Amino acid sequence: MRLTRVFVDTPLAGRETVRLTEDAANHVARVLRLAAGDALLLFDGRGGEYAATIAQVDKRSVDVTVGAHDPIERESPLRVTLLQGMARGERMDLIIQKATELGVHAIRPLRALRSSVKLDATQALRKLEHWQAVATSACEQSGRNRVPELLLPLTVAEACAADDGGLKLMLAIDGARPLSALLREADPALITRGITLLVGPEGGFDETEEATARRSGFASTLLGPRVLRTETAPLAALAALQALAGDFTA
Repeated sequence: MRLTRVFVDTPLAGRETVRLTEDAANHVARVLRLAAGDALLLFDGRGGEYAATIAQVDKRSVDVTVGAHDPIERESPLRVTLLQGMARGERMDLIIQKATELGVHAIRPLRALRSSVKLDATQALRKLEHWQAVATSACEQSGRNRVPELLLPLTVAEACAADDGGLKLMLAIDGARPLSALLREADPALITRGITLLVGPEGGFDETEEATARRSGFASTLLGPRVLRTETAPLAALAALQALAGDFTA
C-alpha cells in the first residue's frame, strides 16, 4: 500500500519527533482517519524522505516519530524554470500543480500586459503563499522530495532581465521553430545549465513583450499546428521537454 507523504517545513535530520501543522494534522487524522501506529513518509525539501510512525493523535495535533532517512530523489535531470503569464483562479492553480508533477524546478508568475489578473504587493504575497501550498501538495502526491520555488511576480521585461538560465525558450507562433529542432541544435552545456520556458497569459504576449524576450535571447518555439490555452501550453511543453531530453526517456 502506498504510504501517505507529508511535507514538514523544518529540518528533519536529527529529530526524534515532530508535530504536524494544523492542516497536515487535519488531513492525516480527520480526512484519512489514520491513527497512532500508522506509518507515514515525511520530507523537508532538503533531499530524500524519512520513514515515520504516528505516535499520538488528539483533537488538535498529530505527533510523529521520525525514523530512518532514505536519500532517494525523483527530480528531473532538466532544471526548468517556468515563466508563466498569470491566469485566473483555478487555471493558475492547475498550471502550478501539474508543472510540479512534471518536474519543474521553479515557477515565476508574470504580470504580462494582457494578463487578466492584476495584483498589488499584498495580494501578490498572499497568492504566492497559496501557490506554494499548491506546489507542496503536488510534491506530496507525486513523490517529489524537493518543492519548486514560487518566485515573486515580475513583468516580462523584469523577468527577462533577471533570468540567467542557459537555454531560453518562448512559446509563440510567429517565427517559431519546433521544440525538437531547438533542443537538437542547442549546446548541451546550455541545457545542463538550465532551461527557461516563457509562456503567455490567456491573451498571449503583447508584441513589445515578445520583442523584449527575443532581445534577451529567447528563441520562439511551438508545439504543433494548434493554438493551446495558457493552462495547456506549459504542461504540454514540459511533458515534451521531459520526453525529448528529460526523465521520460528512461
